[in-house]
Amino acid sequence: MQLAFDADVEEFRAEFLAFLANHLPDEAEAGERPRSSADVPEWARRWQRMQFDNGWLLPGNPPEFGGRNASILQQYVHLEELSRRRIYHSFNPQGLGIIAASLLSFGTPEQKERWAAPILRAEITAALGMSEPGAGSDLASLRTRAVRDGATFVVNGQKVWTSGANEADVLLTFVRTDPDAPKHKGISVLLIPTDTPGVTRRPFASVCAEDDFDFNEVFFTDVRVPVENLVGELNKGWGVANGALGHERTLLWLSFADRLQDLIEDFRPGTALDRDRYATLAMDNQALRLLGSAALARADRGEQDVAALSVLKILGSEAVQTASEHALDGAGFDGLVHPALTAPYTPWNNDHFASSWFERYARSFAGTIAGGTSEIQRTIVAERVLGLPRS
Repeated sequence: MQLAFDADVEEFRAEFLAFLANHLPDEAEAGERPRSSADVPEWARRWQRMQFDNGWLLPGNPPEFGGRNASILQQYVHLEELSRRRIYHSFNPQGLGIIAASLLSFGTPEQKERWAAPILRAEITAALGMSEPGAGSDLASLRTRAVRDGATFVVNGQKVWTSGANEADVLLTFVRTDPDAPKHKGISVLLIPTDTPGVTRRPFASVCAEDDFDFNEVFFTDVRVPVENLVGELNKGWGVANGALGHERTLLWLSFADRLQDLIEDFRPGTALDRDRYATLAMDNQALRLLGSAALARADRGEQDVAALSVLKILGSEAVQTASEHALDGAGFDGLVHPALTAPYTPWNNDHFASSWFERYARSFAGTIAGGTSEIQRTIVAERVLGLPRS
């Protein structure tokens, strides 16, 4: 199949391309690099505000929140054009794609104005406090407690793998507010400013580099959070969690297709085995885009198909991981040289996507974990597509 667009979508694309031509920062301006996924350099803050003010940050949003009420197909071509130019959507991706989106779906009008709009305008940055020791993919096992005490909640517990927490201004934090409720109930969501007394953030290095301090442990010790920072209903945070990840998943397959396209452009096969693997990479990219286009058409018709999104995430994330491993293997010892540049440098992109083959392979594992692990996605497919009994 070939995805084609009506005239209104192509006019939308042309208008966005004209905006990029007139407003994209030049290379000299975009020199400062981010330190984490919640550290947005000043030039990138200005660029994000420029997009917000012109309705190009998240086109599907209403104008007051950085969009222009765009259709799903218009949102797709917007992301497609960013990808073609290797322009990173936001240097605070969770703040933009999950936290602000969750506030717009579940927050009060006051929370939208106080938190969502400043995040979208890059005036503040945000991180997602979900995973805990012993509760990574299984959010329902979280143990961080929040106890109501008058006009505040008192929070105690720990989060881990909290990307960007060391640089973020606020954490969207999942806590247990009813310890006697069943696992998937009794969970609530709080906005916790990181400068609140009792919040301790401890960044730690990843396998990618000794100076890669994006991951964090976050400790809460008698942290007092105003009741008005409760997002959604008390004890109904599971729905917020599903909605938060839903925002991330709708067009998530496109980010994996982008990584596959990057690998097609950056990896140069040298042996017969490399060429065979390169052909597999090209076929995986085409298959993902065709299946994604079918899902996009269903979404445009208003059809919800969570299981299909799980298929796309499995295919996309695992294809990127496999192709990254093959590129590292094909590069031989040179693939282990780190730091290194394996793609044309573009200042508007995330540097990780052009780093050494070792780092690109190591980072590919995040795709099979974040947003729901491959194991969880396979369970969804087994139950909702194949009709297998629940385990």
